[in-house]
Amino acid sequence: MAKKSTSRLPKRKGEYTFRGKTVAQLQEMSFEDFAELLPAQERRSIRRGFSDSQMGILQQFRDGKESVRTHYRNMIIFPEMIGKALEVYNGKEFVKIEEIMPEMIGHRFGEYSPTRNRVSHGSAGVGATRSSKFVPLK
Repeated sequence: MAKKSTSRLPKRKGEYTFRGKTVAQLQEMSFEDFAELLPAQERRSIRRGFSDSQMGILQQFRDGKESVRTHYRNMIIFPEMIGKALEVYNGKEFVKIEEIMPEMIGHRFGEYSPTRNRVSHGSAGVGATRSSKFVPLK
């Protein structure tokens, strides 16, 4: 019976891991190896390949550009993007993501740039309902 390798280092307190891998281990992986750790939809997206524009975004991150602006909301966040800034278009404006954190790995850009604002309704105006006819004005 073969022995299991015991080269796995214990996790330090407060250190982030993604599916049992540290950030340093994730950054050393190839796209194909990293894809095996992702959910099915993201894995399929990587296997199908990147478009020229998506490769351009990856190249901007690799070049060390300070902040990357993009309209591509469906781009997956990879370990090599950690620590960089990002601006994602939400249909009206570019929403700035100050720093990509390790917890964002495997998610898509669009998840951090909401397209709809929260609606907060005020109180009804005078005459808006039948009962408000009898409310005295101040």
